[in-house]
Amino acid sequence: MTTTRAFRCEDLFKFNNINLDVLTETYNTGFYYQYLATWPEYFQVQQAPCGRLMGYIMGKAEGRGELWHGHVTAVTVAPEYRRLGLARQLMNSLEDISENVYNGFFVDLFVRQSNSLAISMYKKFGYDVFRRVLGYYSGEEDAFDMRKALPRDPDKKSMVPLKHPITPDELEW
Repeated sequence: MTTTRAFRCEDLFKFNNINLDVLTETYNTGFYYQYLATWPEYFQVQQAPCGRLMGYIMGKAEGRGELWHGHVTAVTVAPEYRRLGLARQLMNSLEDISENVYNGFFVDLFVRQSNSLAISMYKKFGYDVFRRVLGYYSGEEDAFDMRKALPRDPDKKSMVPLKHPITPDELEW
């Protein structure tokens, strides 16, 4: 049985099986520590009974006014544990925290435009493309900013897609 628990500092030394994937962004240690210290409730890991890490999610709350929202910074599952519903469990948890702890209007995430499997998965989870961000990934690849409205946004104002792409320097947060 999978255990979902809070991410711990020592997990940084145990998640190579998850992060060594071409589509998973790997950050410097300080970046992970910052998230762990600032938004610990958003940083969760899934662990197999044998103790091996299976996947993790990290996120944050950001914005102002009607743009107050939860943000998925990273969600990834090790290749050997994919297609078991683990990403959905992690995303559901982040959405619950965004709604019930932070009272956000929506949840957003960025995904490589070329990552059709992830885009399809996020659409199944209720996310829609809000806008395209040109050159978001190291100036080389565009990203889709995908969003899912939360109950605080009953009219789904946060979901109305932008007609034109933007550049990373135009992002609000």
